[in-house]
Parts: sequence; structure tokens; C-alpha cells
Amino acid sequence: MNNNISIDQFDAWLKGGSSVAALVMRQWLMPVEGKGAVIFPPTYATPEGKKETEWLGYNIDRLDNGSSICQMDSVGSQANRMEAIFKQAPYSKLVPQVVIQAGEKKINLLDVGHRAADAIVRFSSIRSELESAFSHIRDNGNAEPLAKVAPTSIVFGSWDSRSTYVKLQRVVRSVIRAFKVDVLHRSAQYTTIAGEILYGAEVETAVKGAKADLGFAHIPAPWKHGGVRVQKDGEIRRDTALNLVAIRALGTASSDNNSEINKDTLNLRRYILGLALVAFTAPQDTSLREGCQLVPDVDHQSEWELVHHDGRRETFGLDHTTVLEYAKAAATAFVVGEDKQAVFKSEEAQKELAKSKDQRKAERGRKKPEAEKDEA
Repeated sequence: MNNNISIDQFDAWLKGGSSVAALVMRQWLMPVEGKGAVIFPPTYATPEGKKETEWLGYNIDRLDNGSSICQMDSVGSQANRMEAIFKQAPYSKLVPQVVIQAGEKKINLLDVGHRAADAIVRFSSIRSELESAFSHIRDNGNAEPLAKVAPTSIVFGSWDSRSTYVKLQRVVRSVIRAFKVDVLHRSAQYTTIAGEILYGAEVETAVKGAKADLGFAHIPAPWKHGGVRVQKDGEIRRDTALNLVAIRALGTASSDNNSEINKDTLNLRRYILGLALVAFTAPQDTSLREGCQLVPDVDHQSEWELVHHDGRRETFGLDHTTVLEYAKAAATAFVVGEDKQAVFKSEEAQKELAKSKDQRKAERGRKKPEAEKDEA
């Protein structure tokens, strides 16, 4: 281990009574083409109640003061990008690699959208193990079983909304937004050579039908999404927070109400903190999607702060190499769970799908905790 690293160096953050609420980071970004370049946000389906002609497709909020905020990468998307690094060396040794065989496909749990609460898990051979792990959190606050199988389901949050109803808030939360943007449009025209050969001057111009589907028609695409451009006084910013309160809420089977944290609980919290810090500091893939490749703005350095419960902020810095060494030490002390191979049980999924909506609702109602029934 690096001589500058001590496994207890962040323990003050992990113990009850800590004055620290969160570690936050702001990182300013810019398009690879340079400031003022056109970039493409994600597009979303038309919301219910809105006409397609009224919907831009981009998630843009217009504020009363005339400014605008455009979501460039959502909290969920950022979590998926950060979680994926744990499939790669050297990070892959920090977490168990759980692979689910589904027909000819092999699906790593780190690629699954709802993590340990996903349907691919719920209808697999590790269902009972993960249901038990969620139940331990619900019944006695013991997060160790889940951390042994799916620790990133703690780091990036999960909601077992169809079984145990356990909801874990994210330890790491990140989002990328562009502030003060102008919306652009673009038009295109597909010209068919094959259609001209077949039909000569009689070639059709169409957007639907067999000829358009097969590429034997000219296809116009007018006034489509053309991306956004950040105004001169705008910015692109990644806001990231590491919730230390959420980590301090984690316990083990040996946790008690004493002010002194026991060894097992401390090792669990160190482990989750190590994974969270790795995700928090690791360099991100710069290519978000076609037409949107963002890199750090070297003219505007990132800001790191430790935020206290009373609102005090202090400048804080961490380099990724230091964090990785800490995470390795914490993982060794905790003892990382074993890699697992599981099988997706399609017949069980089909059996569930065959039930009526009322049957599924009744069964879910019987499982739902009384407190949640009252809230519903």
C-alpha cells in the first residue's frame, strides 16, 4: 500500500456524530470541437398529453428569467457509466463479478439497469440470495449480505420495488447539465441511387411504405433535432455528490446502538466509501453519444469541497491513484464477495407474465409492508 495511504484516514467521516454531510465536486466541460460548438443532448419519447409537434425531444427547462437548462446526461445514465468501470482491471478486483447466463447471452450484473433489483435477477438462480440480502436491510439494517454480492447496488442506489420494497438512496449522484442553450434544427435528404436505376425519373419521394423502407425512394427529413449550442455566458457542468450520511446509515449483523462503531460495520463502510471514491474520481468516458463528446475545460478547474451539516464548506482534494489504493485496502479488510455464475429462468418469467394484472397486484399487495400499504 502507498505510504501516504492509511485505511483509517477517512474514519471520521464514517462514524456517528460526524460533522461532514457530503463530498461534492463541480467539473466544467466543453465540446471536443471547442466552446460554442453544437452538441447533441439525449432525446426522449413524447410525454403523455403532449403533441409530438410541441415536444422538442430534449429535456430543456425554460426559466422565468429567460435562461434555460438542458440535461446532457441524466443521474441514471451517469451512474451506469461510472458503474461500468468495475468490469475493468484494476477495478474489477474490488467487486464480485456476477454473470447471468440468459440463453446464449452472458450479462454482467454491472450492466443491468436496476442492478440487484432488476427483472433479470428476480427471475434467475440468485433470486433468493438477493431477496434475502434486501430483507436483511429491511428487517435489521444489515447491508453486509448485499455488499458481498452486489455492492454497487448500494453505491449507485437500487429499489427492490417488486419484491422486498427496499429502497437504497444513491451514495454517489452525478448529472451533467448545460446552462443557457439555444436549440437548433437540421434537415436532411436521402437520395436513392437504387430507386433511380429501377424507376428512372418516376422515382418516388416518400417517408413511408415499402419503397421508403427498402431504400428505393427519396426520403426527406426536414426540421429534425439539430442539437444545442451553449451561449457565450453559459456553461456545461458536471455536478457530483458523495453522500456520507447514506454510508453512515449502513450497518451489519453485529451493529448496535452504541456510539462506538464496531469493526465489522467500520469495514463495511470503508469498503463502500472506497468504491464510491473510486467512482467519484475515475476519469469518465468523454463520448456521451453521437455528436456529444465532452472533455474537461482546462480554463476552468474543477472544484472539490467537503460540506458540513452546518453549511460550512472547505476546499478538499483527492487524486484517483490515492483513492484506488485506499479502496484496495478497504476491499481486502472487508473481504470482497466471490464471483458468481447464475442462470436466467425464462420459464419462471413466462409463468409470471401469464398471470393477470389483478393476480400480480394481489400478490404484490400481500408482500408489501404494512407501513407502505398505509402510504399507498
